[in-house]
Amino acid sequence: MSLSSQLSVSGAIDLSTYDSRATPGFDGNKADAKLALKDLGDELSDLQERLFAGGRTGAGTTRLLVVLQGMDTAGKGGIVRHVAGLADPQGLSITSFKKPTRAELRHDFLWRVRKALPAPGMIGIFDRSYYEDVLIGRVRELAPPEEIERRYDAINAFEQEFTGSGGVLVKCFLRITKDDQKERLAARLDDPTKYWKYNPGDLDERELWDGYQEAYAIAIERCGEAAPWHLVPSGGKWYRNWAVATLLLEQLRALELQWPAPDFDVEAEKKRLAAM
Repeated sequence: MSLSSQLSVSGAIDLSTYDSRATPGFDGNKADAKLALKDLGDELSDLQERLFAGGRTGAGTTRLLVVLQGMDTAGKGGIVRHVAGLADPQGLSITSFKKPTRAELRHDFLWRVRKALPAPGMIGIFDRSYYEDVLIGRVRELAPPEEIERRYDAINAFEQEFTGSGGVLVKCFLRITKDDQKERLAARLDDPTKYWKYNPGDLDERELWDGYQEAYAIAIERCGEAAPWHLVPSGGKWYRNWAVATLLLEQLRALELQWPAPDFDVEAEKKRLAAM
């Protein structure tokens, strides 16, 4: 069974029933996972180059988008560093969505997202995404209830449009517990080299933990028509990184990517080169 099948979730869920330290699809330990992640690198890099080559030559229109969502300290940045680091940077586009600017607020919430979508041949990674607009927007009551409801439908239509145009969407919810988060925040406060990662505002959001768990559960239930959510246990960073890399690799394999055929006469070019 593919890892994607094991981690896919849909419908009404209770996030508290999911073990953040579980390791579906992997039987080894931390050291084994680090080696396994490294072993994925060659194949992932090869398939990414095929994807990129297709986009660069115009032979392919496929593009792939990885959406990373999770509570603070869940590991979105770690995945960008350890998983995206296996790929060629020229074939990646990484976007971290921050608080909307005044200019962005004058548009629909998906306006800035459309501008950041990966081009054909590219792998895009969203470190947080348009889902923030139904997560923090709901929990912090930044928009009226009827607008939040509209956004669920808008997200479904947007994702259907993306996948219908040849896009591949991989959505990952990085599951940690409140205790996991407390442990990681404490580690940042105990290490001067990690102070830069600490944001006092994270504790403000932590106070709303239950509200966010409810908001995530609703988003997962309401927005899975075009592409399923993958619930990635992220209490163990080593498993989280391996799992997301494996999900990405499975999607690339499924595309059955081929190298683009040349648009020139190879033998003729060899003769020209030999004569120079």
